[in-house]
Amino acid sequence: MTDVEPGTGVPALELRDIHVRRDSTIIIGSISVRVERGDRWVVLGANGSGKTTLVRIMALYDHPTSGTVEVLGERLGRTDIRVLRRRVGYASAALMAQLRPELSALDVVRTARYAALEPWWHRYTDDDDERARECLDQLHVVHHERRSFGTLSSGEQQRVLLARTLMNDPAVVLLDEPSARLDLGGREELVATLSGLARDADAPPFVLVTHHVDEIPPGMTHAMLLADGDVLAAGPIDDVITAPWLSECFGMPLDLERRPSGRFSAWARH
Repeated sequence: MTDVEPGTGVPALELRDIHVRRDSTIIIGSISVRVERGDRWVVLGANGSGKTTLVRIMALYDHPTSGTVEVLGERLGRTDIRVLRRRVGYASAALMAQLRPELSALDVVRTARYAALEPWWHRYTDDDDERARECLDQLHVVHHERRSFGTLSSGEQQRVLLARTLMNDPAVVLLDEPSARLDLGGREELVATLSGLARDADAPPFVLVTHHVDEIPPGMTHAMLLADGDVLAAGPIDDVITAPWLSECFGMPLDLERRPSGRFSAWARH
């Protein structure tokens, strides 16, 4: 397994002509995307547009019906998925639901070392524990390392899950609607945290899935709009997050504002 180095031409993550069909239903028509080192992508679309299916394929938890998925040049289906999955940091509501509430915050993070959900089946070293603490500290929740995950607030749980994505120095981090369970305060704290990661040159590339433009953290570099399982627009964020493209994506006339802070707001045009 090789690491991504600048100038090698090997992307952190690449999907080529991904199709997903379930029975007679097309979930994803045709999607290709290349995530380079330093990229920060946001994927937007209405409910049912294929966002979660796409990110699960990126995270190597689902297989496409056809097309290729590569992480660091290693292709899904031609390499040990258990090893390759460790190179992808992944956080989602579905993953959160699979974690035992009794696990400590430290255990939640360090189980990512083996892409596991429980600490029972693997041995962890002092170095693993120290790395988990470093990740918790980076997300400002290291003081909760011994707290059970279920007793943390929703915002604290999301920070622990973000710390978990960083445990293995991943090639890419994938975040599927991380603010879905948060109140306004928790959401704003999360956006600030993600903005810090987006602007950190040493942070891994990441892909954020959402359906709210006001959750896009400043510092994101690229955007993709999905509609009915197909790419409506993709490219540099300034070219994609526009009122005309958003209006087409969500099927209604929308106005868009970008504040000096870099945050977006959108609302229906009357």
